Order: sequence, then C-alpha cells, then structure tokens
Amino acid sequence: MKKSVLTWFFVMTGIFVYAQEEKTGLAEKIDQAFKPVSDWWSSIIFYSIKFGTDENSVQIPLVLLILIGGATFFTIYFGFPQWKLFKTSLKVVAGKYDDIDVHDSYVPADDPLMEYPGEDIPETIKVEGEHHGEVSHFQALSAALSATVGLGNIAGVAVAIAIGGPGATFWMILAGLLGMASKFTECTLGVKYRDIGPDGTVYGGPMYYLRKGLSKKGMKLLGQFLAIFFAVMVVGGSFGGGNMFQANQAAAQFMELFGIQNNDWRVVFGILLAVLVGIVIIGGIKRIGKVAEKIVPFMAVLYVGAALLILVMHYHLIPKAFSVIFEQAFSPQAGLGGFIGVMIQGFRRGTFSNEAGVGSAAIAHSAVKTKFPASEGIVALLEPFIDTVVICTMTALVLVITNLKYGLFEYGDDSVQGKGVELTAQAFDSVIPHFSVILTVAVILFAFSTMLSWSYYGLQGWKFLFGRSKTADLTYKFLFLFFLVVGASVKLGSVLDFSDAMIFAMVFPNIIGVILLAPEVRHELKRYLKAIRNKDSGK
Repeated sequence: MKKSVLTWFFVMTGIFVYAQEEKTGLAEKIDQAFKPVSDWWSSIIFYSIKFGTDENSVQIPLVLLILIGGATFFTIYFGFPQWKLFKTSLKVVAGKYDDIDVHDSYVPADDPLMEYPGEDIPETIKVEGEHHGEVSHFQALSAALSATVGLGNIAGVAVAIAIGGPGATFWMILAGLLGMASKFTECTLGVKYRDIGPDGTVYGGPMYYLRKGLSKKGMKLLGQFLAIFFAVMVVGGSFGGGNMFQANQAAAQFMELFGIQNNDWRVVFGILLAVLVGIVIIGGIKRIGKVAEKIVPFMAVLYVGAALLILVMHYHLIPKAFSVIFEQAFSPQAGLGGFIGVMIQGFRRGTFSNEAGVGSAAIAHSAVKTKFPASEGIVALLEPFIDTVVICTMTALVLVITNLKYGLFEYGDDSVQGKGVELTAQAFDSVIPHFSVILTVAVILFAFSTMLSWSYYGLQGWKFLFGRSKTADLTYKFLFLFFLVVGASVKLGSVLDFSDAMIFAMVFPNIIGVILLAPEVRHELKRYLKAIRNKDSGK
C-alpha cells in the first residue's frame, strides 16, 4: 500500500512539473514540431474522394464511405437486424434470458460449452462457475455507451446542424440505424474470439478476432498484421481522443463556467480528475462496469431530461421541426453545400458519434457474462440507437426548435467549428436559464465516463502488444493518467488531431476482418436464437 501511495506521489509530482512548463512555451513547441506528422497522417486516414463538378464538388472522407458501406452490407446480410432483433435486445438487457447462460438444458446436446478454471478476481471472465464473463449485459452496454455518449452528442451535433442545416438530422438518424448492424456484428465476434488467460482473465476485441478468426480461415499473416495495426491505433487513440481531448474540453468548460483565467487551475483540475479516474481504472473492467452503469443512466436523466423538458414546453413546434428536417434533408437551402453536403454532415456526425465499425466497443462487450456470443451482439445494437437515434436527435430537435423560435444562429456558417458546446448551451439557456451550469456537469461526466472506457480499450491493445504482466498493466494505466493531466493542462492541437486519426484508422482493419468473418456471426445468431426458442417453448 505504501509503495502504491509513493508511486502515485511521484507520478503526480512529475505530471505537475511537466504541466507547469507550458508557461515557457513547451506545449507550443511540441505542437509545432508534431504538426507535419499530424497533417501527413490525417491526410492519409481522412483522404477524401471528390464528387461533383468543380463549382459544386463535395469531398467525402474515404473512412466515412467504408463505415457506411460496411453498415449497409451488414444490414442486408443479416436481414435488417435493427428491426428483427430490437425487441429481443431489450429482453436480453432486462435479464429475461440470463438463465440460458446458467442452465445447459436450453442448449442443444451437441453444442460445445467450455468451462474455465479460476476464482472470481478483478478482470476475470469467470464468476463463481456460473457465467462465462465478468460483467452483466447491462454493465457491458453501459461501459461501451460511456465511451460513445460524450461531447459529440452535445458539441458535434450542434456543429453538424449549424453547418449542414436541419436536414443533417435525418441523415444522422439513418447513420445511427445502419450502425446498429455494424455493432451487432463486431461485438458478437468480440465475445466469440475473446482470449482467456490461465487465471481466467479476459482479453478481447478486434485484435483477437482479427488474429484468430482470419487465421482459422487460412489468412494468418493478414490477420496478424491487421491485429497489430489495430492494437497500435487503439493505444494511441486512447491516449488522445479517448483521454487528452476529453480532459481538455472538461477543463475548458469548468474554467469558463467559473470565469477562471489562471491556467494553474487546469493542472489542479487535471490532477483531481486523474485521481478519480485512477481509482476506477485500477480496479479493472468490473469496477468500470459498475461505475458506468450508474453514470450513464444519470447522464441520460440529466441531459435528455432537460431536452425533453424543452420539447414538452414547445410541443407545438415539434411537427414544424420535423417538417423542416425532412424538407431540408432532400432540398437544402442554398449555401449549405447542397444535398450531398447536408447528407455528409449528418452521416459524419452519426457514424463518428456511435463509433459503429470502429471496433472499440467490441473490447468492452467481450467481457460480458455469456456462453452465447450473439447475445452480446444483440445487446450492442442498442448502442447506436441510444447514442445517435435518441440522444443526438434530442439535441438536434432542441437546436432546430429554439432556432425556429429565437433565431439564435444562421445555418451554413462554417465558423462554428469548435464552438459546438457554446451553441448547445445557448439553445438550452434560451429556455432554461443558467442551464450552462448543468451542461458543465454533463460535459465533465461525459468526459469522465469516456475516459474510463477508453482506458480499458487502450489497455487491451497495450497488453496485446507488450504482454500481460502486472508491470505492463500498471505502466499503461499510469501513462494514461499522465496524459490525462497533460491534456487538461495544455493545448496540443496537432497531437489531438493525430490521435483522432488513429481512432478512425481502426476502421480499416476492423471492417475488413468483420466482413470476412460475417458468416460466423450468422452461425452464432442461429445458435442463440435456437436456445431462446427452447426456453420460450419450455423445453
């Protein structure tokens, strides 16, 4: 215990000293030195394809086309699972079919079920010999949602609406619906190919289904390359977009709310946040799941509740808002980039918000308690629905309705980039005075929950690359906390741009592998649905 406390002391002291050097311009020097690398990497990952004539051309990022294309493929291949499996997913989350994972009587006699040795320890997938997993379906869903539900739902939606107009909302919803099929597929594979250590510890995610699944299909070298590439990207993305960016935005919102100008308080805020995050992540996925299952519903009540209040107060404008959304989705106003431009704004926000196809959520879902991989895939398809179809749409409706009534901003204004939180705060404040205070709490909670889940994602990639020792585990976690405080304390735009590109670089290996392994997902789905039918029929 004493050694642990001393370690924390020296690590936090080092962080504080490093952050203080920002005053000497160290952050700016790092940013400038890193900019060429960041620009080069971003230009590759976000390479855009030009559509249209020179006068009315639109640049569409290739990664966005891959995400949408993959989601469309999975939707058709599995026969629209968004609709067919939605009711079942609610029952699974509610625990109706939990006993299928306990009693083998619902499982066909020729269906192989593995038993794993070991005690109930942190990050183990075995719980008292009953379930193959460590967290419940609801906890896994909450942990994954805590990574996707975040600043994008508040700031990103506002930017998409302001630039693309109300019509972007329609395409955002469609992206969320399509993404449900991607989440179902990748999270089923995450559970199917999760790896089990000698002590029962779970290791899962795209790294494992890319390596083991493709090797099974005779593509060992391809699978190994894609797995390593994905692991490197998820580690880098966890330090940046899943950590530094979140801490930076939370600190900025905190400073703005209280009118604090002294940047030393950024350091203090960062250290306090690091301590809170550290307490949770040191405990592993079990503790992350328990915290997430409490924070995510609270955030939903806090933020979505306020949005619902505004919509109820302006119920007479809801039909008008939807009318404007559908009209502008297909015939946008001049100056908004045309039909393709509005569509891209909506798709970009929807797909980038729920991370469907990125593969990150499969890491959290792989730790679930289940004998049936498809059961967690069915649960996972709820994520894009909650994140994009519900929460993002609520934000969009509030923005459109308040703008109809008060004329808060002009559509088609590119200058709003980076001002999404301010736009959303302005919309809420116009109806609920001083909502900025509540929004600050929401932003900090969103950032906190996102960091919790991304710490687990990055740790899984780190262990895949550097081994599963206790030293490797603690090294990653202390590095994660170090970068958290740095992110809260300084402005490193190019580093954050680079890390965002690393997150979306995960799309390329993940989509390739998931498409190749789709037939196995279909087999797992049939297997689980058969077990459900056996239970429902009383067999």
